[in-house]
Amino acid sequence: MNTPLRKLVLPGLTAAGIALGAMAFQAETQKAEAAENFIFAHAMNVDHVFHAISERYIADLADQSGIEIEYHPGGDLGDWTSLFEQAMQGVVPMTLTWASSEFDSRLDLIYLGYIVSNWEDAEALYGPGAGMLGVYNDMLADLGLYALGIIPTDFGSVVIRKGVGELPMNFPNDPAGMKIRVPGLAIAVDRFNSFGFAAVPIPLSEVHTALQLGTVDARSFSTAVETYTLRDVLEANILTNDYFEVAFWLVNKDWWDGLSEEDRTALQAAADNTIGWSWTEAKSKSDEFLQKARDAGINVVELSDEQMSAAKQIVYDNEWPAMEAVVGKEIMDKIRQIVGVE
Repeated sequence: MNTPLRKLVLPGLTAAGIALGAMAFQAETQKAEAAENFIFAHAMNVDHVFHAISERYIADLADQSGIEIEYHPGGDLGDWTSLFEQAMQGVVPMTLTWASSEFDSRLDLIYLGYIVSNWEDAEALYGPGAGMLGVYNDMLADLGLYALGIIPTDFGSVVIRKGVGELPMNFPNDPAGMKIRVPGLAIAVDRFNSFGFAAVPIPLSEVHTALQLGTVDARSFSTAVETYTLRDVLEANILTNDYFEVAFWLVNKDWWDGLSEEDRTALQAAADNTIGWSWTEAKSKSDEFLQKARDAGINVVELSDEQMSAAKQIVYDNEWPAMEAVVGKEIMDKIRQIVGVE
């Protein structure tokens, strides 16, 4: 039986009536109570676009339906990988988080380099009504998850720590083995080794210390907000735009399927409205924090057309064939058609 998210109202019951009805209502009441105040969590701070998205979503639902949400920003329920797993388990019914290929290697597709390199192309591929959502939901269903939508965050780029005094912008020659922090993803290690760096996987929580101590000279996958957050240890931000960071608006599939059609419709409609708005908000946040980084003394530079073309070709020649072996030719052919890569 589908369970409504709104509170069950049991007017006018006597003590005897409650006793007689307790067994009949117990399971459904417990299930409703578990759903009506459901947890919605993410791991990012209040400067991140996730927070603005979450606040808008919660307000939209309050206006439409009276659905109550227990909101947990800032990672107080765990980091992004933990929240992904908790959504799989149903502990956190709804989360904004990234794809964790620890559970399915095909999800590394989300990190594929140079699918897009500007905001217009990004919205065409990942925005509301675009075709990639169905591709990902086919994968996520195997993990007990369902994505309400794909959320834009920002382009990931390279930042250089203070004291290095170099701007490696011609790949693969300029980096000359410069140590760069990458996330613990095979696709990230391979990409930056191909770019001429020496890729060093380091957890996100240790990045600031690694840059401060000189364990690495650079960091990859840095969005504008993250660059500004690390401003005390950085001297430059090279806008490689080598991947577009998107996140999933995930729900536990069993939890979602157990809701009433009315409640699923309300939750999905509010998510669709918020995701549509989020594209403008994400671009605005990116511009805002890049300017804040400049104002903080970070040298923000763009690759020339020639430098960008060279970087893309390295990715298309090395990374894309490797990804095809993971996700299959059909999916990669769809992406090649959308992006216009032969």
